[in-house]
Amino acid sequence: MTATQARPRPDSPKTEHFDVLIVGAGISGVGAAYHLTKQRPGTSFVVLEGLDSFGGTWWMHRYPGIRSDSDLYTFGYRFKPWVGAPIASAEEILKYMGEVIEENDLGKHIRYNHRIASATWSSRDNTWTIEATVNGETRRFTANFLWMCQGYYRHSEGYTPEWPGMDTFKGEIVHPQTWPEDLDLKGKKVICIGSGATTATVVPAIAADVEHVTVLQRSPTYFIPGRNVNDLAEQLRELEIPEMWIHEIVRRRILKDQDLFTKRSFEEPEVVKQELLGAVKMYLGEDADMTDWTPTYRPWRQRIAFVPDGDIFEGVKAGKASVVTDEIESFTEKGICLKSGRELEADVIITATGFNLSVLGDIKFTIDEKPLNFADTVTYRGMMFTGIPNMLWIFGYFRASWTLRVDLLSDFVCRLLAHMEAKGAKRVDVQLRPEDKGMELLSWMDTENFNPGYLLRSMHLLPKRGTKPEWQHTQDYWREKDWIPAIDLDGPEFAYS
Repeated sequence: MTATQARPRPDSPKTEHFDVLIVGAGISGVGAAYHLTKQRPGTSFVVLEGLDSFGGTWWMHRYPGIRSDSDLYTFGYRFKPWVGAPIASAEEILKYMGEVIEENDLGKHIRYNHRIASATWSSRDNTWTIEATVNGETRRFTANFLWMCQGYYRHSEGYTPEWPGMDTFKGEIVHPQTWPEDLDLKGKKVICIGSGATTATVVPAIAADVEHVTVLQRSPTYFIPGRNVNDLAEQLRELEIPEMWIHEIVRRRILKDQDLFTKRSFEEPEVVKQELLGAVKMYLGEDADMTDWTPTYRPWRQRIAFVPDGDIFEGVKAGKASVVTDEIESFTEKGICLKSGRELEADVIITATGFNLSVLGDIKFTIDEKPLNFADTVTYRGMMFTGIPNMLWIFGYFRASWTLRVDLLSDFVCRLLAHMEAKGAKRVDVQLRPEDKGMELLSWMDTENFNPGYLLRSMHLLPKRGTKPEWQHTQDYWREKDWIPAIDLDGPEFAYS
């Protein structure tokens, strides 16, 4: 039996109880399950996954060329060495995750096709009650601790703006998140709306087959083009260094470089901007017009995708792809009319326009019979929330690999559970401390720091942050790797009962 197959289950009892219930079997949920088995071997737990296999993003997305936009030495788990190219395909990532599941016998803990409808906390019982739908049937679970690993966007649909005239277009409109398996692009004119990592992935993957693909962007974005190889890793392999050592050394080198790059993007943004544009120009040629590749914002206000071997730029140089920077006036029968008056013709239009943020998996939450408004809470380090007992949410990094926080917060959860056990506590809440009285409460993320569209559209749904590092998601792995292990679990921000 492969890790991609759900194991057969006997008929479930009316209610099953576990010490910990993990929501989601993507990169976060599988990592959480691994750490529980290794650090808390006596803890009973279950992983509920709404899809029919593990992998989350990497299982659900089927568009051409889908790959990571960050390196697998840091996107991979710290406990399992990555031995392939730094930028990996979805298929390679799923294989890697499948090996984690098989090697650690995690499959017996995962329940697939379990779509969670509600989660209810009872202070009387100090338990969560979770209801999930499986093939139209309701299954009920109770748990002492709820671990939210469901990711941060809605799988059912991507984000597509409503443009005038979309219903008049005679061709096909496709969002990458719901890519049709039978879509044939051979010899067709294609417009890809968007300028981010998805566009940089799809365009080179389809360029060879289409007549021509036009990237239509409202504004340019930054990319980091380069060889899809890590020279340090290859040098260490030549010396026959064990892969576990290579994995750790390369991770640290990449993380240190990322930290320095992030600092420089704030301290000397114009210099960093010119470096990024210079790297693009190396692929396009010295005579290239950089107008369509020069963003108006400083580097790192939005995520920067790594482009392996500069493949999207090679498509532009070869004449199979082109870039247009303009705004959409309306769709037409034949394509898109731009605000400049120009019309672009197409047989297929791809809307690589982002996704919809999913706050806590769009699950209906209730705390002691009162509906939970997540926006009324204050976040503790972007992982726990005032007024929500016995729950942690893994929300990763925007400027570094998501999985880094999976390992870090898994250590924290296991330490917290052990601490509760030692104290004989059944409940833990986070609360503002006396010294936090009067602290200004702000939106989840400072838009001057990071401001992608999906975040701006959903900021009103997210928790508040404070002005102190403890009460915000700092997005700073290099500091958090020291801060989070050093958290005093008996500090005044933790209330046990």
